[in-house]
Amino acid sequence: MLAQPAERPRRLLALIAVACTGLLAFGIYLQHVVGLEPCPMCIVQRYALILVGLLAGVGAAVQGPATRRLLVLLALAAAVFGAFVAARQSWLQWFPPEVLSCGRDLYGMIESFPLKRVIPMVFRGSGDCSAVDWTFLGLTIANWSFLWFCAMGLVMALVAWRAPTAAGRARVPA
Repeated sequence: MLAQPAERPRRLLALIAVACTGLLAFGIYLQHVVGLEPCPMCIVQRYALILVGLLAGVGAAVQGPATRRLLVLLALAAAVFGAFVAARQSWLQWFPPEVLSCGRDLYGMIESFPLKRVIPMVFRGSGDCSAVDWTFLGLTIANWSFLWFCAMGLVMALVAWRAPTAAGRARVPA
Protein backbone atom coordinates (compact mmCIF):
# COMPACT_ATOMS: atom_id res chain seq x y z
CA MET A 1 0.00 0.00 0.00
CA LEU A 2 2.75 2.47 0.91
CA ALA A 3 4.94 1.38 -1.98
CA GLN A 4 2.61 2.78 -4.62
CA PRO A 5 2.41 6.38 -3.28
CA ALA A 6 6.17 6.36 -2.67
CA GLU A 7 6.63 5.77 -6.40
CA ARG A 8 5.20 9.26 -7.00
CA PRO A 9 7.46 11.45 -4.86
CA ARG A 10 6.67 14.63 -6.76
CA ARG A 11 2.96 14.32 -5.97
CA LEU A 12 3.66 13.60 -2.31
CA LEU A 13 6.00 16.58 -2.05
CA ALA A 14 3.46 18.82 -3.77
CA LEU A 15 0.81 17.57 -1.33
CA ILE A 16 3.11 18.39 1.60
CA ALA A 17 3.69 21.88 0.20
CA VAL A 18 -0.09 22.40 -0.14
CA ALA A 19 -0.65 21.09 3.40
CA CYS A 20 1.98 23.50 4.75
CA THR A 21 0.28 26.37 2.93
CA GLY A 22 -3.07 25.38 4.40
CA LEU A 23 -1.67 25.06 7.90
CA LEU A 24 0.03 28.44 7.65
CA ALA A 25 -3.19 30.00 6.35
CA PHE A 26 -5.08 28.50 9.29
CA GLY A 27 -2.48 29.92 11.69
CA ILE A 28 -2.87 33.36 10.12
CA TYR A 29 -6.65 32.97 10.42
CA LEU A 30 -6.35 32.10 14.12
CA GLN A 31 -4.10 35.11 14.65
CA HIS A 32 -5.92 37.80 12.68
CA VAL A 33 -9.56 36.65 12.74
CA VAL A 34 -9.88 34.75 16.01
CA GLY A 35 -7.38 36.99 17.82
CA LEU A 36 -4.88 34.44 19.15
CA GLU A 37 -1.42 35.92 19.47
CA PRO A 38 1.38 33.46 18.65
CA CYS A 39 4.03 32.88 21.28
CA PRO A 40 7.77 32.69 20.39
CA MET A 41 7.60 28.90 20.02
CA CYS A 42 4.59 29.20 17.71
CA ILE A 43 6.53 31.60 15.52
CA VAL A 44 9.49 29.20 15.36
CA GLN A 45 7.08 26.43 14.33
CA ARG A 46 5.71 28.69 11.59
CA TYR A 47 9.21 29.26 10.24
CA ALA A 48 9.85 25.51 10.29
CA LEU A 49 6.56 24.96 8.44
CA ILE A 50 7.50 27.58 5.85
CA LEU A 51 10.85 25.88 5.36
CA VAL A 52 9.26 22.43 5.02
CA GLY A 53 6.72 23.79 2.53
CA LEU A 54 9.31 25.61 0.43
CA LEU A 55 11.70 22.68 0.32
CA ALA A 56 8.90 20.24 -0.49
CA GLY A 57 7.56 22.56 -3.19
CA VAL A 58 10.96 22.95 -4.81
CA GLY A 59 11.53 19.21 -4.45
CA ALA A 60 8.28 18.58 -6.31
CA ALA A 61 9.37 20.90 -9.12
CA VAL A 62 12.92 19.65 -9.73
CA GLN A 63 13.64 16.88 -12.20
CA GLY A 64 16.80 15.29 -10.82
CA PRO A 65 16.32 12.55 -8.22
CA ALA A 66 19.59 13.40 -6.46
CA THR A 67 18.56 17.04 -6.03
CA ARG A 68 15.07 15.97 -4.96
CA ARG A 69 16.52 13.59 -2.37
CA LEU A 70 18.70 16.39 -0.94
CA LEU A 71 15.71 18.72 -0.72
CA VAL A 72 13.61 15.99 0.90
CA LEU A 73 16.32 15.35 3.50
CA LEU A 74 16.56 19.08 4.26
CA ALA A 75 12.76 19.28 4.56
CA LEU A 76 12.84 16.22 6.80
CA ALA A 77 15.38 17.96 9.06
CA ALA A 78 13.13 21.04 9.21
CA ALA A 79 10.14 18.82 10.07
CA VAL A 80 12.09 17.11 12.84
CA PHE A 81 13.08 20.53 14.21
CA GLY A 82 9.45 21.71 14.03
CA ALA A 83 8.28 18.54 15.77
CA PHE A 84 10.87 19.10 18.51
CA VAL A 85 9.66 22.66 19.12
CA ALA A 86 6.01 21.56 19.09
CA ALA A 87 6.80 18.71 21.51
CA ARG A 88 8.58 21.14 23.83
CA GLN A 89 5.62 23.51 23.73
CA SER A 90 3.22 20.62 24.38
CA TRP A 91 5.33 19.65 27.38
CA LEU A 92 5.13 23.23 28.68
CA GLN A 93 1.36 23.16 28.23
CA TRP A 94 0.98 19.84 30.06
CA PHE A 95 3.42 20.82 32.82
CA PRO A 96 3.42 24.62 33.00
CA PRO A 97 6.27 26.28 34.89
CA GLU A 98 5.48 27.31 38.45
CA VAL A 99 6.40 30.91 37.76
CA LEU A 100 4.78 32.21 34.63
CA SER A 101 6.74 35.04 33.08
CA CYS A 102 5.18 36.72 30.11
CA GLY A 103 8.35 37.65 28.35
CA ARG A 104 8.88 39.60 25.17
CA ASP A 105 7.77 38.34 21.82
CA LEU A 106 10.30 36.77 19.47
CA TYR A 107 10.97 39.98 17.55
CA GLY A 108 11.48 41.96 20.75
CA MET A 109 13.95 39.33 21.99
CA ILE A 110 15.89 39.42 18.72
CA GLU A 111 16.09 43.21 18.82
CA SER A 112 17.20 43.29 22.47
CA PHE A 113 19.54 40.31 22.77
CA PRO A 114 22.20 38.56 20.71
CA LEU A 115 20.98 35.46 18.87
CA LYS A 116 22.98 33.11 21.10
CA ARG A 117 20.88 34.32 24.06
CA VAL A 118 17.57 34.43 22.16
CA ILE A 119 17.56 30.75 21.13
CA PRO A 120 17.68 29.38 24.72
CA MET A 121 15.07 31.96 25.77
CA VAL A 122 12.70 30.76 23.05
CA PHE A 123 13.02 27.10 24.03
CA ARG A 124 12.73 27.86 27.72
CA GLY A 125 9.26 29.13 26.96
CA SER A 126 7.25 31.76 28.72
CA GLY A 127 3.85 32.05 30.26
CA ASP A 128 2.49 32.60 26.75
CA CYS A 129 3.98 29.35 25.44
CA SER A 130 2.33 27.28 28.14
CA ALA A 131 -1.11 28.85 27.66
CA VAL A 132 -3.79 26.75 25.98
CA ASP A 133 -5.95 29.19 24.02
CA TRP A 134 -7.52 26.84 21.47
CA THR A 135 -8.28 23.13 21.22
CA PHE A 136 -9.79 20.82 18.63
CA LEU A 137 -10.73 17.25 19.53
CA GLY A 138 -8.97 17.75 22.86
CA LEU A 139 -5.62 18.67 21.30
CA THR A 140 -3.93 22.06 21.42
CA ILE A 141 -2.35 23.89 18.51
CA ALA A 142 1.07 22.63 19.62
CA ASN A 143 -0.23 19.04 19.75
CA TRP A 144 -1.67 19.31 16.23
CA SER A 145 1.53 20.95 15.03
CA PHE A 146 3.55 18.05 16.42
CA LEU A 147 1.29 15.51 14.70
CA TRP A 148 1.49 17.34 11.36
CA PHE A 149 5.28 17.66 11.54
CA CYS A 150 5.56 13.95 12.37
CA ALA A 151 3.23 12.94 9.53
CA MET A 152 5.11 15.10 7.02
CA GLY A 153 8.41 13.80 8.34
CA LEU A 154 7.29 10.19 7.93
CA VAL A 155 6.17 10.81 4.35
CA MET A 156 9.45 12.56 3.52
CA ALA A 157 11.46 9.77 5.13
CA LEU A 158 9.52 7.28 2.99
CA VAL A 159 10.16 9.37 -0.13
CA ALA A 160 13.88 9.69 0.68
CA TRP A 161 14.19 5.98 1.43
CA ARG A 162 12.30 4.89 -1.68
CA ALA A 163 14.00 7.39 -4.01
CA PRO A 164 15.84 5.60 -6.81
CA THR A 165 19.60 5.70 -6.82
CA ALA A 166 21.75 5.90 -9.92
CA ALA A 167 22.50 2.16 -9.69
CA GLY A 168 18.85 1.31 -9.06
CA ARG A 169 17.63 3.31 -12.06
CA ALA A 170 19.98 1.42 -14.35
CA ARG A 171 18.37 -1.89 -13.35
CA VAL A 172 14.73 -0.75 -13.47
CA PRO A 173 13.09 -1.36 -16.87
CA ALA A 174 11.44 1.65 -18.48
